[in-house]
Amino acid sequence: MRLDRIGKRYGRGPWVLRDVTLAVEPGEVVVLRGGNGSGKSTLLRIAAGVLAPSTGRVSRGASVGFAPERFPTGVRLSARDYLRHLAAVRGVPARWDLVEALGFVGDPSAPMATLSKGNAQKVALAQALHATDLLVLDEPWSGLDAAAGGVLRGLVAESEAAVVLTDHHGHDVAGAREVVLGAVRSSGVVIELDRVGEAFTLISALEGVYEAQAVGAGARVEVEAGFSDGVLAEALRLGCSVRSVRS
Repeated sequence: MRLDRIGKRYGRGPWVLRDVTLAVEPGEVVVLRGGNGSGKSTLLRIAAGVLAPSTGRVSRGASVGFAPERFPTGVRLSARDYLRHLAAVRGVPARWDLVEALGFVGDPSAPMATLSKGNAQKVALAQALHATDLLVLDEPWSGLDAAAGGVLRGLVAESEAAVVLTDHHGHDVAGAREVVLGAVRSSGVVIELDRVGEAFTLISALEGVYEAQAVGAGARVEVEAGFSDGVLAEALRLGCSVRSVRS
């Protein structure tokens, strides 16, 4: 799986991701790190194909497994039928043994909507683990007990697919590589602008801008240090006034 210079913003809002490049080889595990708002879950959804990037390109294999942090509610299929259906979509045998290994307790014929969070999470993880090319897991240890967490750690480490995941619980996966999102902000510059008006959209899209927030008639713009002079010059050209600049 390869992400090439990925950027993402929603409508005219600030950039959630800017210029992210990441390659994950078959059998490799990459753990995304970063604080709240660093774009980890957004990047996972882009990697899995659930969300389209605003800029950049994504290359991935055909067999992709995705387990979101929160399993969708209202699924009427039984746990066993749900697993069979998604296995059939991928063209592989359904493996209920993965669900059992994770410690599923309950009736396999019960609708997914009636399962506890922990049991639903185990089925969701099992369906994702059927993928042969790319495995994308958003906080997969959330809702699992210690025993199930240990089993999952082993299954992830043994997967032949490229694996990319987030984990704020600190579970160590053997041989995993960590990638930190948002770390570049520590060397950034904050520019406070007045009289921004309609120039806000143009400023938000300038190269080097991490985030732009409208504040009354002005804006607070976070910029990578190496691009601050260019952003300042363009803001002045667009008729904005500069209130402050600080690193």
